[in-house]
Amino acid sequence: MSPPAHEIFLRVRYSETDQMGTYYNSRPLEWFECARSELMRAIGRPYTEIEASGLFMPVREAHVEYLGKAQYDDLLRVRTVLTMPSRAQVRFDVEVTHAETGLPVCRGYTIHAVVNAAGKPVRPPEWLAELVCGKKGAS
Repeated sequence: MSPPAHEIFLRVRYSETDQMGTYYNSRPLEWFECARSELMRAIGRPYTEIEASGLFMPVREAHVEYLGKAQYDDLLRVRTVLTMPSRAQVRFDVEVTHAETGLPVCRGYTIHAVVNAAGKPVRPPEWLAELVCGKKGAS
């Protein structure tokens, strides 16, 4: 079973560019957030529903590799894959490319703890483990 994946398209806004004519270095993390939110929505579990159930997924680690330029009005393809590297974490791997050419822009990942409303780490819910791992409980 393949892990859940989703793809969105974003257009580089003028406010996301810098004096060097490319996207500003903090923008990929915002694009990653858009992509993971849409992935969760696409699998039928938007963040609003997860948080309403008393679970939260704060970012514990973020990594970005800057691979190429993206200028104002460029259309980008953002592909995200969800995995579960441990029993209490989830990981979103993201790749950003130019939609028309496939040239790389950046790639990276975010790792999220699964915590309760008090901020205490908990095992991911069974539905998430089944979705990501294809079986009951995380591996």
